[in-house]
Amino acid sequence: MHMTNTTSPTTDATPSARADELLRLHEAPELLQLVNVWDVVSARAVAALPETRALATASHSIAASFGYPDGEAIPRDLMLDMVGRITAATELPVTADLEAGYGDAGDTMRRAIAVGVVGANIEDELKPLREATAVMAAVVAAGEAEGVPVVLNARTDAFLRGGDRAIDVIVADAIERGRAYLDAGAACVFVPGNFGEDVVVQLVEAFGERRLSVIGLPQLPSPARLAELGVARVSYGPYVQRVALTALQDVASALYAGGVIPTATRALN
Repeated sequence: MHMTNTTSPTTDATPSARADELLRLHEAPELLQLVNVWDVVSARAVAALPETRALATASHSIAASFGYPDGEAIPRDLMLDMVGRITAATELPVTADLEAGYGDAGDTMRRAIAVGVVGANIEDELKPLREATAVMAAVVAAGEAEGVPVVLNARTDAFLRGGDRAIDVIVADAIERGRAYLDAGAACVFVPGNFGEDVVVQLVEAFGERRLSVIGLPQLPSPARLAELGVARVSYGPYVQRVALTALQDVASALYAGGVIPTATRALN
């Protein structure tokens, strides 16, 4: 059963129950689509849609909203404060982009759980495999210690930091890392990159069905096709905020040119 969409604070679902629901959404035959949010008003706007089953924060977008670049430049407490405001605004499970864990992924995960988070992205930054796997294991252990079965979306940067390596080398690296993270307790492996269906098939075959997470970039198959291929989850990172800011600039330009607010505008706050 899907959790009820609402924009009021959570009152009945426990963190453990939310985590169980988030894991179920990853394992279900339907593709889990996560339209990333970055503040309370964006979270409420997305949560109000009947198709929304969970929320995911975008670290890049949260940082940008406070004037910081991506890459853990925003202070951890400030980022977690916004994440907590988002979790307090919905009964839906919330998974947070915690970047690379701010130097102590286990402690960052514990702090995120304290503000209502039940899932997380953690980047491996292509650290040596043993070190990166230990980071993922620390996140899982933090959830166990807090009594919340955290849904870890373990991200490998094999494609993002692959440089000029051959595609087969990059895919092999992503597979080796992903399998290690799954063995460490991750629910799925996040492999961001602008690749085609052939790579998706290789990754699903390596990890198993409903264990791969991707970002919705132009070369990837459609959501319907991703579901057919056995992908668990697709998210959109900072691109949703960019769409919103593009719309803001466009309406501002139209108003400067003598236009009016579009009649189809909805009150979402």
